[in-house]
Amino acid sequence: MVSDRSQPSKNVCVIGAGPSGLVAARELRKEGHNVVVFEQSHDVGGQWLYDPNVEVEDPLGRETSLNVHSSIYASLRLTSPREIMGFTDFPFLVKKGRDMRRFPGHGELLMYLSDFCAFFGLREMIRFNTKVEYVGMLDYGEFGKDLRWVVRSKEKKCEKMVEEVFDAVVVATGHYSKPRLPSIRAWKRKQMHSHVYRVPEPFRNEVVVVVGNSLSGQDISMELVDVAKDIYLSAKSTDVSEGLSRVISKHENLHLCPQIDSLQDDGRIVFVDGTWVIADTIIYCTGYSYSFPFLDTKGIVVVDDDRLIGFPFFESQAKWIAQLLSGKRALPSWDEMMNSIKEFYHARDVAGVPKHNTHDIACFEYCDKYGDNVGFPHLEEWRKELCKSALTNADANLETYRDSYDDHELLQVAHQSPHFTQLEVESIPM
Repeated sequence: MVSDRSQPSKNVCVIGAGPSGLVAARELRKEGHNVVVFEQSHDVGGQWLYDPNVEVEDPLGRETSLNVHSSIYASLRLTSPREIMGFTDFPFLVKKGRDMRRFPGHGELLMYLSDFCAFFGLREMIRFNTKVEYVGMLDYGEFGKDLRWVVRSKEKKCEKMVEEVFDAVVVATGHYSKPRLPSIRAWKRKQMHSHVYRVPEPFRNEVVVVVGNSLSGQDISMELVDVAKDIYLSAKSTDVSEGLSRVISKHENLHLCPQIDSLQDDGRIVFVDGTWVIADTIIYCTGYSYSFPFLDTKGIVVVDDDRLIGFPFFESQAKWIAQLLSGKRALPSWDEMMNSIKEFYHARDVAGVPKHNTHDIACFEYCDKYGDNVGFPHLEEWRKELCKSALTNADANLETYRDSYDDHELLQVAHQSPHFTQLEVESIPM
């Protein structure tokens, strides 16, 4: 909804200097707002700021407040090609002397975010090593009517809490930090969540059960085959992709198993089909939950089995937020928004989508529809085709898709598009 009204610039707090927080800060400043970004770590990147120091973390990540934010393991590489990863006005270019692969390691994406930050001069807005402890409404009245927010933050190595008031708060803390766990039963051996997994060496000669057939579950299982004695990948369904089936048939020490039924004191793990193994370690690759322990909204924003309002399209979302605050756009009525949410949730329920997967909605149609609300351009066809090509290749060739592909004609189209030609580049290998 476009509005002709313009409003004075707002004082806005952005929590988190990862991809969504950085682009939010950029768009807010474009609209003339005053922005402060609070970042609990020492640098930008969010999840992409790799932290190997997980010794201080509870292996299962059960605490409300975690010591380690990033859940990235040392060997992690992107699952999407770099061409489709960049913001619309800042392509993720190949740079000499860096990781030049199409599916680079996590460090290359961190460097991209650092480049983005430097190019747009965002660091001056960021308070590093500063953790937000509380966000709440200053005067709770009618929602959306001149609402202001109290933000309490604390700098590392400083006991003093700083309290400030903002016109708006953008929560950009991500949702890949707080482990989502099944019902954990007592067991005398080692149990951990993939949140604290970093390298395979600690599992040398062990028998390991990996719970969850997710991307991380597959990645970690494939990495462990070179060091562990045996790896048992426990999945909800034994109907797996062609690519995973190939990997399992290739490695004699990698086995596919059904879900766990029980854990025994003697080290046995019993599966629902009655089979069992004696294992040393269980690694839960069971995903993550939304968690906002600092946020007090008097019940207006709640998390219902990880169901809340949130969208994965950082840039278009950032533009929308910035334009709402400047008065260029207006929200629909409260009733319209609530009815729309109910309809969306109902459609997902009818489709049999679990609540905690409600926001796996990064499909092209949804992204374009969302962009229409903001005047944001539709995704380019080459971007959609490259994404589909990578998914198809990964499904068939799980072990090799990052390094072997046959979409070179699509790459030519991508590199000749305005997205890549808008900035002068040193070189883009074809």
